[in-house]
Amino acid sequence: MITANDLREGMSIDIDNVLYTVEEFQHVKRGRGGAFVRTKLKNLRTSQSIKKIFQPNEKVKDAFIEEKSAQYLYREKDNFHFMDLETFEERVVFKENLDKKIDLFRENIKVTLRLYKGEVISVELPNFIELKVKKASPGVKGDTVGAATKMVALETGYVLKVPLFVKEGDVVRIDTRSGEYISKR
Repeated sequence: MITANDLREGMSIDIDNVLYTVEEFQHVKRGRGGAFVRTKLKNLRTSQSIKKIFQPNEKVKDAFIEEKSAQYLYREKDNFHFMDLETFEERVVFKENLDKKIDLFRENIKVTLRLYKGEVISVELPNFIELKVKKASPGVKGDTVGAATKMVALETGYVLKVPLFVKEGDVVRIDTRSGEYISKR
């Protein structure tokens, strides 16, 4: 247990069996009255942010989040199978724990599993991945004011907006944090 005064950005805490990470914190001392700690917390399971005020001496349960390197193996309906690269143990992660990143998983990609008390709470992809363009319509130049783009489907089923020069069979680099096109390889 730690006090609210000990909270820092990036820390993980457990409030009523719900895991949060501290996105922002501010220690406020009023001219009249007691001090307090104002925080912005992000739920690690749902990715929703909340604002919460703590008294400085209020006890908060510190949550130790373990990170393990793993490799994505395959998908079976709503279950995603990963292999721990240290112990070679297979872990199954449910679709609900993967956010919107489901369409970016390609077999054999290396990921980071975030665990709390042995349970996988989230899966972190590398910041950039490369995927092959499976389906692309031909680029047509026309009345464009800015950069001309088109939609393509990638090998994983992810649909992405890319420049006109990208064609079927090309390999594109994607930023997994934003889900946007970065470059063509």
